[in-house]
Amino acid sequence: MAGSGATVSSGLGKTLMPVPDPHPDVFNREWPLRVGDIDREGRLRFDAACRHIQDIGSDHLRELGFEQTHPLWIVRRTMVDLIRPIEFQDMLRLRRWCSGTSNRWCEMRVRIDGRKGGLMESEAFWININRETQGPARISDDFLEGLRRTTEVDRLRWKAYLKAGSREDAAEIRPYPVRVSDIDLFDHMNNSVYWTVIEDHLQSHPELLAAPLRVTIEHDAPVALNDKLEILTHVYPAGSTEMFGLELSDRAVTTLTYAVGDEVKAVAALFAI
Repeated sequence: MAGSGATVSSGLGKTLMPVPDPHPDVFNREWPLRVGDIDREGRLRFDAACRHIQDIGSDHLRELGFEQTHPLWIVRRTMVDLIRPIEFQDMLRLRRWCSGTSNRWCEMRVRIDGRKGGLMESEAFWININRETQGPARISDDFLEGLRRTTEVDRLRWKAYLKAGSREDAAEIRPYPVRVSDIDLFDHMNNSVYWTVIEDHLQSHPELLAAPLRVTIEHDAPVALNDKLEILTHVYPAGSTEMFGLELSDRAVTTLTYAVGDEVKAVAALFAI
């Protein structure tokens, strides 16, 4: 991260693990960037990138042979860095590997490269779910053994990086209708749909795309079809952002709180890196 000059391994300003390439346990796929994934300028959108991150996760799980024994996962946090825009008609190269494990969850890195030099980096905190109880479930020893081949972190803990903003001091509050097509197998709004909120915000604030950008979303509770979802915007100027970590005190941070009434469903943060 810029600013502090020090490497940060945790928190909102963390340094993402570099790809261990070449490595036999880095999962590698390529496919073309298509018209349904781009904005009006031809840039790979955040929501489309996160669909690709989900898709390569499913492909990776199938390749490892654990699609039947570990079929259900939920994402608690996704961090995406837009380093250089990936543009229309490029070919995407996605590489996925594990950057941290525990008995019931893991962090998975996905690097998306375009052949023309575009780059997006991501890390997601995934929780293995028991089909019957719908709660966290232990990952099998043989699955963990494979995941740990690319990381030395085997005591991964959950710690929230973000706090919700209040209605009282929000810079903006706007409704965000939930559509039938937003709902997935869990009867909740799909993870990638949360990132359409980010794209809407960037449409109104294109200056955020002038430099490399980090966007992080943490999920607190699911959004259902009939929920009256609202987005609460807060903008924290540079010098007032120590709450996000000292390494971010030199830059502005925007947060978007996904709320249904008084219940917080998710929180996002955007800032230049």
